[in-house]
Amino acid sequence: MRYFQEEIETMPREQLRGLQSKKLVQQVKHVYEHVPYYRSLMEKKGVTPDDIHGVEDLYKLPFLSKADLRETYPYGMLAVPLADCVRIHSTSGTTGKRVIAYYTQKDIDLWEDCCARAIVAAGGSKEDVVQVCYGYGLFTGGSGLHGGSHKVGCLTLPMSSGNTERQIQFLMDLKSTIICCTPSYAAYIGEALKERGYKPEDNSLKAGIFGAEPWTEEMRRDIEKSLGIKAYDIYGLTETSGPGVAFECSEQKGMHINEDHFIAEIIDPDTGEVLPDGEKGELVFTSLDKEAFPLLRYRTRDICVLSRKQCSCGRTHVRMAKPMGRSDDMMIIRGVNVFPSQIETVLLNEGYAPNYRIEVDRVNNSDTLDVYVELLPEQFTDTVSGITKMERRLQEAIKIMLGISPVVHLVAPKTIARSEGKAVRVIDKRKLHD
Repeated sequence: MRYFQEEIETMPREQLRGLQSKKLVQQVKHVYEHVPYYRSLMEKKGVTPDDIHGVEDLYKLPFLSKADLRETYPYGMLAVPLADCVRIHSTSGTTGKRVIAYYTQKDIDLWEDCCARAIVAAGGSKEDVVQVCYGYGLFTGGSGLHGGSHKVGCLTLPMSSGNTERQIQFLMDLKSTIICCTPSYAAYIGEALKERGYKPEDNSLKAGIFGAEPWTEEMRRDIEKSLGIKAYDIYGLTETSGPGVAFECSEQKGMHINEDHFIAEIIDPDTGEVLPDGEKGELVFTSLDKEAFPLLRYRTRDICVLSRKQCSCGRTHVRMAKPMGRSDDMMIIRGVNVFPSQIETVLLNEGYAPNYRIEVDRVNNSDTLDVYVELLPEQFTDTVSGITKMERRLQEAIKIMLGISPVVHLVAPKTIARSEGKAVRVIDKRKLHD
């Protein structure tokens, strides 16, 4: 089985554009009539649904950003009655306020179709055993690949993340053939297998589907070598559904965007101007089928390039390169969205001055997060036990905000370098793209 939905995945470009245009006209009308917030944005721009006749008119619509989603929290972007929704998922919030995405049953079915396409593109069929080691719960990773695996008809192991001993037991005993998790966790499982005396050929894995955090080609090769697999990239964001917005095929030269469900644009992040294919800019998505939480022209802040060159796999959908960075200050650490402003909020709440430095690195394929915080003169103590106690308390407070645990270093007053311009708060030592 080479495709999950061959007719759609190999649809001629002209026909695909016609389908997108038809869906876009319907979606704009749906949003205009049911989301007062977006209707007001359209009115400010002097646009009505009658002005949108197809994809060529997309540029007329206003953008949405994460700030809009925070402003309308929790129900302001909902486009159907709450009684029609069957699930939510959520991102981490920049200042504690999360983005909540709503799903009808149809939304979930279409999302799972997208994930099923990714699994089949990685060589999956109903003969496979898929081990899902993404987190479940509010995080979209586990639920998306779990549902996609069911759609393909695979035996699905809903492992969630962590408990590596059990992961290895099931992986070996149940002869898992496809593993889905963050690339850093895949690398860790590879190391753990080696430590237990297993060689790559001892497991039954053939492929891995890895996403939710940046990773390099070098890291891909390391994972492929340690697990004896072919490693595939997958892309998504909670705001548009979750993983499966785009996925790699066997050619591995970019991820195919599921264009029957999403229109992708590349814009100049400063001017908002739409850029031609092949130019680097900010990725913008319009959801064509989402019923409950349909976002039009949502700015992802991911910087990348689109390519419509013909792909040897036969899929006609546009490909996106691996994101090359962000147009905002968000970092992805261990699969979690982290903003410096979140850490700053905690520091202020805990009575510290906002003089801090964040250092991110990757050691043995696992992200590290160190936060250096300057003490106020009245907080300073030269007793090790006193400092340690304060560091532990602050570490716990940051962990509650971010969902991941940092290493906190409290340092003496006036020891963090000042800047006359924009303060350099973040030092990211990871080599995330070649």
